Amino acid sequence: MSTDRHVRLTADGQTRLQEELRELREEKLPALLERIRGTTANGDVNDNPEYEGTKEDLMNTEARIAELEQTLDRAEIIPEGSPDGIVGLGSHVTVRDDEDIEETWILVAPEEASTPDGRISTDSPVGQALMGRTANDSVTVTTPGGEITYQILAVA
Repeated sequence: MSTDRHVRLTADGQTRLQEELRELREEKLPALLERIRGTTANGDVNDNPEYEGTKEDLMNTEARIAELEQTLDRAEIIPEGSPDGIVGLGSHVTVRDDEDIEETWILVAPEEASTPDGRISTDSPVGQALMGRTANDSVTVTTPGGEITYQILAVA
């Protein structure tokens, strides 16, 4: 992957990733290093499952820190919203599904996607189906559980 490729983030997404990076650097990483010191203080670490698990967690944390640093270094901040009413990156989209459940999502780049937070990736099947659409359009998305049809109620 080219390191000069821009990552398009919303300002809120940038803030969320900066906070995650801060927590990893200032809280999780020091705690993991302390745990490793504690497990190695007793001598031999061969066949020590606590040490191996902590070491693996440390490697994963360091990899996530590097990933976040790279993402934030390449970030291009985009405005949220859709002044033209067409769904795109940064759009707030309100939909109603087949079961009459209404939800509002923000379409974001994969790097800041968080389904529990209502931040849907433009690369996801739902995100791809919504891109370029407008209010009153219907989209059908194939999921592992079957097809779901969404009625677009509003685009902002």
